[in-house]
Parts: sequence; structure tokens; C-alpha cells
Amino acid sequence: MKKGHHPAFAKYLCLQRVAPKTSEAYLQAVKGLSGYSQQPAEKLTNNQIQDYLLYCIQEKKLAWSTCNVLFSALKKFYHGFLGRDDTGFSIPPRPRAQKLPMLLSRDEVSRILRATNNLKHYALLAIVYGSGLRVSEAVKLCPEDIDSAKILIRLNQSKGRKDRYTILSKSSLEFLRDYWRAYQPGKWLFFTKDKNKPMPSETAQKVYYLAKQKAGVTSGRGIHSLRHSFATHALEQGVQLFILKRWLGHASIKTTCMYLHASPEMFQNLSSPLDSLMEGQS
Repeated sequence: MKKGHHPAFAKYLCLQRVAPKTSEAYLQAVKGLSGYSQQPAEKLTNNQIQDYLLYCIQEKKLAWSTCNVLFSALKKFYHGFLGRDDTGFSIPPRPRAQKLPMLLSRDEVSRILRATNNLKHYALLAIVYGSGLRVSEAVKLCPEDIDSAKILIRLNQSKGRKDRYTILSKSSLEFLRDYWRAYQPGKWLFFTKDKNKPMPSETAQKVYYLAKQKAGVTSGRGIHSLRHSFATHALEQGVQLFILKRWLGHASIKTTCMYLHASPEMFQNLSSPLDSLMEGQS
């Protein structure tokens, strides 16, 4: 347990099966509140808590995403852990920021892949894009997760602690076979110098940024742009929304629907029902 953390709350989060990174963020949020108020978080009144939230928004000017984590952490602490009702702790409803994902064109994805000379790095980026994986999923793949007979990938205990299958590109399978013959992976498909350790997500991110820089691509953001682009390109090719939802591992179809808004190209060849109606009358 790190210094300054709340041991009892940490145990509560563990029993609630909150993901380790989320738990760490929640513990840091409670620690920050205690540090600001100079007293234990459980002793603070609702007004004192909201003063801290105002400080974070107005003085620290935290990004919406950071504030959302903070609000979620304090809700888990006061409502879940301490069992306070709305009179003891409440946060005004906050609107969600509506941001479309930063996408890459098919040509830009192709240029990024072609700029990658290292076979391991090429296989990594190809499978992230070709299967729409989160980087955390890609670096935790094991050789047995690749079902070459059914052309599928099994993802174990992914986000939300759920198992799922997703599509495996036939091209990715060929790259992986070449990669397998050259590198002979052990427990992990993508590993560090020690084959017993998986490649860190940060390393995969660096691999992507280097390839993107070599390709001269400025669109998109981090490696997650490959997943966003996979989803949009799949929809443009006619993949049904509910199938894409399963491939991506979304809990709600609303999340998948975001890619409909991100892809105006899907609607370019469609016509209004009025056009058909007028054609029938002419």
C-alpha cells in the first residue's frame, strides 16, 4: 500500500473487483481530497467536498475526463464505501462531453504499417488495427488465444472483466505466422527482452508513434486511433452494428453508435426517400 492511501477503502475496491488502474486512480482522488482539506476524507461535510471539486474545476482547470474520474471516485467512496445518502454527499448531474474519435484513413493506416520494418512491431500494429483491439488487450495476448482454424481471437478478462471473441484478419494471421517462425514467442505473444514478461502498453504506444512519425502521418492520436479506425472502416464496409459491438467488447450499443457519427462517408451514396418517391411519380 502506498503512503497516504486509505487501506480500508483499498480493501473495499479489491472486494468490489475494481480494476487495479481504476483503484489506484480512486485512491489518489481520495488522497488528494484529504490533502487539500488537511483532514481525513470521511470526516468532511458535503460542502467541504464540493469546495474541493470547485477548486479542481476552477483553479486547477482539470480536463473533463479527469474530473469524471474524480467524481466517480468520490461517489464510490462516499456512497459505496461509507454508505452516505444524498444528504451526506451529492454531486450535481454532469453532462457527458460528446467528442468524436480521431480517425485515420485507410491510406494512412497502410502508410503506418509500411513504415514499420521490425516484424514484431508490424505484427503488433497489424493485429491492433485488423481486430480492433485495445492496446492493453494486444500486449496481453498469448499464443493460444489465436484460433487459426476459426480465424478468431479469444480475449480473456478484458475491460469489464469479460471474455469475448473477435475477428482475426487473414492477413494478420499470415503476419503472425511469419512472426512466430522468426521470434518463437513463449507465454506472451508480444514480449520484452524477457519472454516471460508481456510488452508494456507504453512500449506498444512508442512503437506506434515511431511508425506514425516515419510515415509522416499527423492525423489521429495514440495507438487507440487504430481501434477507432478499424471500427469506422468496418461499418463503411457494411459490418452490422451489433456484430461490431461484440467485436469491440462494448457494454452498450450506444458506445458503438458513436462510429456512425464519425463516418460521414457511409451516407454519401445513400439517397433520401423523397428522391425515390419523386422518381416513382415522374
